[in-house]
Amino acid sequence: MLKKLLTFLVMMYAALSFAAVDVNKATAADLDSVKGIGPAIAGKIIDERKNGNFKDWNDLITRVKGIGETNAAKLSEGGLTVGGASFKGAAPAAAPAAKKEDKPAAAAPAATTAKKDEKPAAKPEAAPAAKEEKKDAKAEAKAKKEAEKKAKEDAKAEKKAAKEAKAEKKDDKKDDKKAAEPKPAASAAKK
Repeated sequence: MLKKLLTFLVMMYAALSFAAVDVNKATAADLDSVKGIGPAIAGKIIDERKNGNFKDWNDLITRVKGIGETNAAKLSEGGLTVGGASFKGAAPAAAPAAKKEDKPAAAAPAATTAKKDEKPAAKPEAAPAAKEEKKDAKAEAKAKKEAEKKAKEDAKAEKKAAKEAKAEKKDDKKDDKKAAEPKPAASAAKK
């Protein structure tokens, strides 16, 4: 029974290996053929790939909006790979079958240990980067709002200064006009 199970697992792995679509080499049609990737996500992947190949799954998750860890696991099960590697979270599907057998019980703790070793390494790298990006985005938005506010204040100040200058010029013209007019009041006062 164990030989049949191992043979089945090897055949499944081989089938997935041949059906694998590498995110760094695939065309939009190849990406679209992976279950869970539609034309929109395929387009985002192709556009982001123009900035450089994806180094690993964390790089893909970080750079392409719409792909998170849960999505990455599903895409990996659908045959998507990054640099020939499947997503670390996609492996647990085979672990429950191994636990049902009595003899491979020794292999199950090793798989669990490997899983524990892999997850913490993946999350700390992705989480700080995502937090840093959010922090940067908030800072940029705040700076943009402040710049817009300052620009509005500057425009108001300019408008006010122009209005004051216009009023002053108008007053100067009135004063000049009064100074240029003959003084009828002075001649009437002499009479």
